[in-house]
Amino acid sequence: MAGYRKLGRTSDQRKAMLRSLATALINNGKIVTTEARAKEVKKIVEGMIALAVKEKDNYEVVKVTAKVARKDANGKRVKEVVDGKKVTVYDEVEKEIKKDMPSRLHARRQMLKTLYAVTEVPTEAAGRKRNTKKVDLPAKLFNEIAPKYENRNGGYTRIIKIGQRKGDGAMAVLLELV
Repeated sequence: MAGYRKLGRTSDQRKAMLRSLATALINNGKIVTTEARAKEVKKIVEGMIALAVKEKDNYEVVKVTAKVARKDANGKRVKEVVDGKKVTVYDEVEKEIKKDMPSRLHARRQMLKTLYAVTEVPTEAAGRKRNTKKVDLPAKLFNEIAPKYENRNGGYTRIIKIGQRKGDGAMAVLLELV
């Protein structure tokens, strides 16, 4: 018996499909899919959440001084003329950043190996590149999802049967984070 379902796909197609379903589940909190796919995605996502729960507090806060470009009221960089050239004006700012410990960094990279990059586009500016922002899914796992499940030993997802799909009669299910 195989250790996983083949889902009627070649290996590269299957891996891509499972990655996209796992990404959608973590990004949105729930997805609708077939029962067989949901059971495979559940294995992947539960492993990632368990990793996030284990490593969620494994970082140190470090103070760093950084040069940041000064901006005007419109959000554009302030420039001044020095020796006949326009030069951007920089201010030094002290910031506190989270520095991952080695095991948390490894966990982050393991998650990035499975998850796709997600870009959020605001609805009013659909079709434009302006105001889009990249979603850091490992950070979402560490900061939002893991604290909810820290006192729970597994069972982070739930499969609810919806009924048969109209087109092909496959059992449709709702896979959601508990």
